[in-house]
Amino acid sequence: MRTLYLDCGMGAAGDMLTAALLELVDDRDAVVARLNALGIPGVRFEHETSVKCGIVGTHVSVLVDGAEEESVLFDDAGDGHHHDHAVAGGAGSAEHHHHDHQHDYATDADEHHHGHHHDHGNGRATDAAEHHHHGHQHHGMHDVERIVAALDLPQPVKDDVAAVYALIAEAESGVHGVPVSEIHFHEVGTMDAIADVVAACLLMHELEPEQVIASPVNVGSGKVRCAHGVVPAPAPATVRLLQGVPVYSGSVSGELCTPTGAALLKRFVSSFGSMPVMRVDAAGYGMGAYDFEVANCVRALLGETEDRREQVVELRCNIDDMTAEEIGFLVDRLYETGALEAFTGPVNMKKSRPGTLVCVLCREQDTEALVETIFKHSTTIGVRKSVQDRFVLDRRQTEVETRFGTVRRKDSSGYGVARSKLEYDDLSRIAREQDIGLREVREAIEKEHGI
Repeated sequence: MRTLYLDCGMGAAGDMLTAALLELVDDRDAVVARLNALGIPGVRFEHETSVKCGIVGTHVSVLVDGAEEESVLFDDAGDGHHHDHAVAGGAGSAEHHHHDHQHDYATDADEHHHGHHHDHGNGRATDAAEHHHHGHQHHGMHDVERIVAALDLPQPVKDDVAAVYALIAEAESGVHGVPVSEIHFHEVGTMDAIADVVAACLLMHELEPEQVIASPVNVGSGKVRCAHGVVPAPAPATVRLLQGVPVYSGSVSGELCTPTGAALLKRFVSSFGSMPVMRVDAAGYGMGAYDFEVANCVRALLGETEDRREQVVELRCNIDDMTAEEIGFLVDRLYETGALEAFTGPVNMKKSRPGTLVCVLCREQDTEALVETIFKHSTTIGVRKSVQDRFVLDRRQTEVETRFGTVRRKDSSGYGVARSKLEYDDLSRIAREQDIGLREVREAIEKEHGI
């Protein structure tokens, strides 16, 4: 199985993940040129060789209107030190690049409380420069979605970008106690954060790993400046995003994992743990800007692993006082929250009453959200949890060009077997458009391609 392993021993930031993935492609210049051709407003990508502790890697910069922003790194004593080479990023992150320790978001509540105060609470030394170029403009989630929709990207990449930004907005919403619709991002911060997320998602699409595994995440220590002042690292949004993910704080003082990096991990990583037994075909080192005693990088290893075995969490509860429609609604909400599988079955309960067993399989990091969903949308007063081993076939989605148009195909293999299945949604759409039977569509495509 084609496996991507991310070593997050020095945390994760959007630019560092991008740089690590960039090192895995054959033609880095072509990828960067493609990113620059997307037309993200005011954004230009640059990459250069960087050396940390004797290791050669790649450093990626995002320039907004031709300039990077200055950032302030806080030590344990709370003293700030300016660093011209770091870029402040947005979407509630200490991004941009390089663990820059400053958060560049504002909610509507922030604006109402602070009025037109020029630094909007983020304490950046370059606010005057930012306002010279950008005034007081902010972007909400609708603006982000509009910007991404206009980019020349494959639809799966746009879907990934939207999902990552939704995670960030939900985290900020939870931290500040305001609806997602009221979360606003500063314009410069929005552009470089979009750039990070787009680049990482596009590279994931190009590399096509069948599974992504990451090490436990080093979140660092010390302090970080956000819109409301100086708070402990990692930032509150990062903590919320990393719920359910194994994390730790090492000896390095600094914010090592940013909300953007955490959201990317949450979107793409299927499990966290030690590196599996794998044949490594390529290695990439994505470098941050700061120098520490430990090499400041994310390492990405791409290779092949044997047949797939993974751990999942199983959640169970018994219900005897809900209608079939209510249980169906619950199952739909479970899938929306991140369930790998959700199913029901009949059981006998106390006093010989017939009931329904609700069973959910999920990743460890999604457990808490799914438990909350079960309690919110069901009448149960208790949920049981167990950890299970799961053996699965390698899965890959490909596209087949047919006389009806493009149809997605699910291919699976492993343990000595291989099988393919055409995507039902595509077959159903074609059957409706052509006013023919579903089986007729399937048989025609299978005959055409010898499936």
